[in-house]
Amino acid sequence: MKDFYAHETAVLDEGCRIGAGTKIWHFTHLMPEAVVGENCILGQNVMIANRATLGNNVKVQNNVSVYEGVTCEDEVFLGPSVVFTNVINPRAFIERKQEFRPTLVQRGASIGANATILCGHTIGKFALVGAGAVVTHDVPDYAVVTGNPAKQTGWVSEYGHPLHFDETNMAVCQESGQKYILTDNQVKRIE
Repeated sequence: MKDFYAHETAVLDEGCRIGAGTKIWHFTHLMPEAVVGENCILGQNVMIANRATLGNNVKVQNNVSVYEGVTCEDEVFLGPSVVFTNVINPRAFIERKQEFRPTLVQRGASIGANATILCGHTIGKFALVGAGAVVTHDVPDYAVVTGNPAKQTGWVSEYGHPLHFDETNMAVCQESGQKYILTDNQVKRIE
């Protein structure tokens, strides 16, 4: 007995792994070596490729392809039509699978609608990639990046609110009350 939900139009290739409580919607395809954690939501027309991995509590909105080499840790949000790549210089007439570059989206990060993530980079913990951004470099933890190419435009809390640092380089999330410190252009949450 399966402990996840899959719409009747979903294609789940033999060998894919799906965690308990996950919901898979219309026209979604999981390839044989895809790994999807517990309590994930995969929207309509999503593709999870061989050896792509989603952690627990990941939300993937409609029309997203997660290609081989992409790893999304727990609680990642992928907005509608997010684009990942896995080869830096693709050509139709040359197979470059041995040149795949890994992409890591760390815990709690959110990637906005229609953003493009070029392969070989890390999106840091709780970072926020703005809608339509084109990420061509690593994104630090808690950073906000926007534009093409993506540039850092601020910092956010784990709850996704802008962080405003005072003269002592301290900030407080307006919703959670969590405290953060900015040191050497890196943000850390104070426990």
